Amino acid sequence: MTTTPTSPLASEAMFAVQQTTPMPPQRRKIKRKTWQTIVWFVVLIVITAIVLYPLVWLLFSTFKPNSEFGQNMGLLPNAPTLDNYVKVMEGIAGVPMWRFFANSLLIAGVSVIGTVMSSALAAYAFARLQFKGLGILFAAMIGTLLLPFHVVIIPQYILFNNLGMVDTYWPLLLPKFLATEAFFVFLMVQFIRQMPRDMDEAAKIDGAGHPRIFWSIILPLIKPALITCAIFSFIWAWNDFLGPLLYLTSPENYPLPIALRLYNDQTSSSDYGATVTASFIALVPILLFFIVFQKFLVDGVATQGLKG
Repeated sequence: MTTTPTSPLASEAMFAVQQTTPMPPQRRKIKRKTWQTIVWFVVLIVITAIVLYPLVWLLFSTFKPNSEFGQNMGLLPNAPTLDNYVKVMEGIAGVPMWRFFANSLLIAGVSVIGTVMSSALAAYAFARLQFKGLGILFAAMIGTLLLPFHVVIIPQYILFNNLGMVDTYWPLLLPKFLATEAFFVFLMVQFIRQMPRDMDEAAKIDGAGHPRIFWSIILPLIKPALITCAIFSFIWAWNDFLGPLLYLTSPENYPLPIALRLYNDQTSSSDYGATVTASFIALVPILLFFIVFQKFLVDGVATQGLKG
């Protein structure tokens, strides 16, 4: 193998070409100016302070004596006291505070179980089964989202009253097991419809029926939607006021939202300190629940199903 010698003139020509050939332009790194970062940081702090101020005011107001409400409009109490917490822990109307907590936890927990189970089953039927009247039933279900709850209050109360279920938890819990929450059903239907049917067909070839397909294939894949429904169902059931107000008459059956009303209706003078303290205590579980499960909530809202 021989090499061709390069002449000095050829080398100089090649060097000249390389010098005259323009180099590709390098992208300039755009750095955000320091003052812009400071401005955005200050704006975010101001917005956060505005959003959190009501919660901070509620916290500090729990230490205000009842006499300061209406006079001291500031954030900090003039004479901090723990009497409000003592009153709240003692309970009201002969019922301890822990009983109201237990009632709310029971209603919210069972509501989550019933809503998630029934909504998942109904969503699977709408998304995977083919039967006569499917479109009409699905449209009717979506139409219930436009129907105000106040329209069906009187018929529902008459029905549960005739069944002897007033002053029990059945009127609050039984509809949860009947897939009456159209919003959750629609959410799960959209998740299931985005899943390829190849998995269902493969499972049918192996001899699996609809119960096995639903339990082993669909449920694990719609976990984000299930968690999202569970979070919203828990918050709505925990904060529900109108339903327990209609169907519950005994103080020992009251959840927290109804118990708060007792501090203002028991006498002609309202105990604002105890009301604010009880409201803050009732808000703490919701805050903790949201902080713990906010990651799953974001995943459930952001997930768009399977692709490919």
